[in-house]
Order: sequence, then C-alpha cells, then structure tokens
Amino acid sequence: MIYFKLPFDERLLSADKKNTKNAVNFFSYNGSDQISFSGDIFEINPTEFDQTLITNEALNDDTTNSSAETKGEYCQTLQQVIEIIKENHLPKLVYSRRKIFTDFHTVNYTESFKNLCKSYPNAFRYLFNDGKNAWMGAFSEVLGKFNKSTHEFETMALAGTLPVSEEWSEKEIEEQKPVTNYIQNILTNYSDHIDQSETYDHISGNIKHLRTDFKTSIQPEDLDKIIQDLHPTPAVCGIPKDFCNENIRKYEKFPREFYAGYIKVETDESILYFVNLRCARLYKDSVHVFVGGGITAQSDPEKEWRETELKSEAILKNLVIF
Repeated sequence: MIYFKLPFDERLLSADKKNTKNAVNFFSYNGSDQISFSGDIFEINPTEFDQTLITNEALNDDTTNSSAETKGEYCQTLQQVIEIIKENHLPKLVYSRRKIFTDFHTVNYTESFKNLCKSYPNAFRYLFNDGKNAWMGAFSEVLGKFNKSTHEFETMALAGTLPVSEEWSEKEIEEQKPVTNYIQNILTNYSDHIDQSETYDHISGNIKHLRTDFKTSIQPEDLDKIIQDLHPTPAVCGIPKDFCNENIRKYEKFPREFYAGYIKVETDESILYFVNLRCARLYKDSVHVFVGGGITAQSDPEKEWRETELKSEAILKNLVIF
C-alpha cells in the first residue's frame, strides 16, 4: 500500500493496482534499487483513511543490527571530512547519519502520517509498505517537474539550513552557490534559454533553506537523461560528484538506501520528481531516521550535529506513540 499527497494539495492519493503502469517509483540513492507502485492514481476518502489503522505491528522486525553514531563519533568523523574538503578545495560535501528511535511500544502511523501532512503542506508526503520495505517522509525539493503539454521543465537549487528565526551566514550562502551553478550548467546542455529566479528563503516546518528556481523548455526524449544528470545534486552529494560519492562511501557508517534518492510520480498532466530527504525507514521495533548536511571548509561539527538533530524532528515530532 501507498498513501501520498502532492505539494500544496490536500487530496489523499494512492495507486489502484489495476494495471501495470507505474504510478509512483522510488529510486535508491545509488540507483541500484527501485520500489514501484503500479496502477492509476486515485483519490481516497479521508474518512476511509481515518478508519484504517496502520501501526508498527504490521511491519517487519529490524534485523540490521545497526547502531547509530554517537555525537562524539559523528563529530570526530566530520572533522576528517572537513580536512578532506580543505585538502582538495571542495566547495561542499554532504555527510549523513542515521538516528535510530526505539523508545515506543506502538506507533499509530495513520495519525503520524496525518501529522506529517499538516506540518509540511508544501512537501511531497508519503507513507508506504510493500511487504519488505516501509518508509515515511515529507520533503519539498523538486528534482524536476515536466509538463507533458507544454514541455516546460522546472527544477530548483535548495541548500543551506537554519532555524527559521536565525540569519544566514557566509557558510550557508557559500553552500548554496555551487548547487545553483551545477544545475545551471546541466540545463544549458539541453536548452538555450533558462529562466533563473533570485535566491530566496524556503520555509520547511521549523527550518529554512536557500532556494533558487529554474524554468526552461526541453525535448520530451531528454527528460530521463536530465534527471540522471541532475541526480545526485550537490544538495545531497557535493561537488565534484564522483569524488564526493567516493568519500561518502568511505566515511558514512551505513548505506543510504532510499534516503537522498528520488521519487517519480506520473499524473495525466505532469511527470514529477522529488528528492527523498526528511524520511525514515520503519520497522516493527524501531524507526531509522536519515539526516545529513552540506559540509564546507567553514563547517563546525557541533553546529552540524545540532542541524541534523533539528532535521530529525521532521519525522520524530510527528510520530503518534503509545
């Protein structure tokens, strides 16, 4: 089963399994795994969903034997990552960790998902269980949006993170710039005219990011190639892509799985691609929350730890536990 809501759209949607057409596809970060939900997209009556009790009891046991990084371990590794950045003059490298929550007996995921939807109305919000994998998430970064009629393609550069009440520093501004340049350079391979917005604040729950929007027209046959070129963006990987991926594999303590991958949703009018951040893998006895941050030469490990703790609240604060 899958339940999801599109950004700024409070209709509860699912796929009816009545045909083999893929309605929603989840792609792992490294591209080696894919989870698909087939059929036509249809709207579910909210009252019907309210009467559907989804709890952790229906999920698989956590057999990963994973242990989350302590603050000390995280800060120590992050200092090594910062040295790699300085030595190689990297604009940015994204380092992530897994926060494992086990302090519960029962989680009501019906109510948890409803909370998540209320907290992040501008995000793609989903809850799914395919029998092997169960995930829940909400994030508002659009990797791509393609209009089937006009062939207009939109994407965004989203980077830098602060609590809503704080002011941007040079660190966050410098972190966002290479993301913008990277996307601009890719789009110029497919179009002669690209509209780029000013950079502005993008509010997501209790935190904000710096955002720049892009709009252009492309050939439909180029769509898959553009998405492959864009993913993973510097917002989830770093620059240069191959070197940063090599160091992500070296220093991160766990596989990213579907975290920082992307989600493809095809409607009658559009093909939408969303980055899968603010998400968690769900088990009967644990919740694995994936969180990360863009690291630069100016990064402070203590501050980066606090940022990941803040990001984990996107999932944890919305869980209904008893």
